[in-house]
Amino acid sequence: MATVVRENVGLLTDKLTVKISKDDYFPTFDKKIKEYAKTANIPGFRKGMVPVGMVKKMYGASIFTDEVLKTIEKELYNYLNTEKPDIFAQPLPLDNDVKGLDMNNPADYEFGFEIGLKPPYTLPDFSKAKLALNKVKATDAMVDEEIGRMQIKGGKMTEPETIDTEENVLNILFTESNKDGDAVEGGVSKENSVIVKYLTTATQKKFMGKKLGDAVVVQLGKAFEKDKLAAFVADLGLDAETAADKYFNLSIAKIGLVEKRELNEEFFKEIYPAKEIKTEAELRENLTQEIQNYWNGQSRNQLQDQLYHFLLDETKMEFPAEFLKRWLQNGGEKPKTAEEAEAEFPGFSGQLKWTLISDKIITDNKLEVSNEELREYMKVEVMRYFGTMQLGDDTSWLESYIDRMMKDEKQVDATYRRLITEKLFAWMETQVKPKEKEVTAEELTGMMHNHQH
Repeated sequence: MATVVRENVGLLTDKLTVKISKDDYFPTFDKKIKEYAKTANIPGFRKGMVPVGMVKKMYGASIFTDEVLKTIEKELYNYLNTEKPDIFAQPLPLDNDVKGLDMNNPADYEFGFEIGLKPPYTLPDFSKAKLALNKVKATDAMVDEEIGRMQIKGGKMTEPETIDTEENVLNILFTESNKDGDAVEGGVSKENSVIVKYLTTATQKKFMGKKLGDAVVVQLGKAFEKDKLAAFVADLGLDAETAADKYFNLSIAKIGLVEKRELNEEFFKEIYPAKEIKTEAELRENLTQEIQNYWNGQSRNQLQDQLYHFLLDETKMEFPAEFLKRWLQNGGEKPKTAEEAEAEFPGFSGQLKWTLISDKIITDNKLEVSNEELREYMKVEVMRYFGTMQLGDDTSWLESYIDRMMKDEKQVDATYRRLITEKLFAWMETQVKPKEKEVTAEELTGMMHNHQH
């Protein structure tokens, strides 16, 4: 009779030894051999008339090994399903030698497996979390910038004869040269678009009054504002470390200027077709609310980031590290080296820790996502994708489209994860009382860039 013996072999690591006797597997092996003899196609014998001894000689070893391993696996998972140890991943087989299996000398066998156990842990007290709700106030400058962007996007491109404003858009042939403007043999030559205001103040002055075909010689590092230089260097295919010192002859191939759209009722209707906006004041009011909503969302995201790090930092948890590293090496589709597993482990264990924490909160607080919520979210996403203008009045097809999406396991799983994560953080936000603090948009953006996960 088969047995499973469990013993501790390390931190949160147990060994399971599965022992089986001849009676556990041999009758099934014998039956499979006879069944195979009835169906095997072997030249010189009619189907169903192949001698059992020949089948055993030809295929017996592999069938025997198969049956022993199937019996071992069956007993292993019977044990796990009955005892229900709280484990990570799948059991890892130890150095089990299948070469010792001999159908001519059936015997009792034992195979060893390792299991990694999930650690006990306690979540920290949320009341001890020192958090800040960093809020950004929508400003007139933000509204002005957004209106300007809309006017340019809806405006008409013209082609003036000369460069006379920092808003001019130029098509420029960049030709690598010496400081006198003579082309360098084998140097870069490429056309690119530039908005004059992206150039440094000194370089802008050199371009003012220039016409088609005129050229200006610049040193790249002195020609572009620092935050714009990297993009142009990448476009030109240059080495970022040496590009700033290089000279280029900038020949003007085209001059453009966008005539900003007039702020009138026709334009407002294009921007907000579903709203009755008739004046610039009403437009500014709507934009102020939209911008404020955006930054409120960013503030909430940053608060959630603080909650995430509070839980990770304050929840004390140990892992069966050696087991998990071996699992990283052998548990995936593609085996990894010990060095690769070692390098991946810090990030892997951090994600594992977050999974345990979030699963506990979800379970303890009975957070759920219903089918109706899944459908509604998918419907909103579809409508957002197509847009209300493209959907038209007849949306009868929408329900059947959502029905098909609900049958896609990957789609349902992705949507579920998104919604349950939203509920998880929404619940956590009810457990804390962050201090409100007004910050600039740049400050809040910097906080979010410094805490990516």
